[in-house]
Amino acid sequence: MKTLYKLTTSVVTLAVLLSLTACSGMTTREKNTAVGAGVGAVAGSVVSGGSTAGTIGGAAVGGVIGHSVR
Repeated sequence: MKTLYKLTTSVVTLAVLLSLTACSGMTTREKNTAVGAGVGAVAGSVVSGGSTAGTIGGAAVGGVIGHSVR
């Protein structure tokens, strides 16, 4: 069980680190949109008790708000 946990943690850590390099060529507006969508997805999931519709709706609203921020 510990081996599976270590493997999963390593894979997730590697995926997060590799995904951060994808943001290097983004404009500030694109970064704000991505962050807003991420925060909105988490907030929508928490508020709706983990429903898929709440998560997607939160991501959409958060992305729109993030896009609007300068």
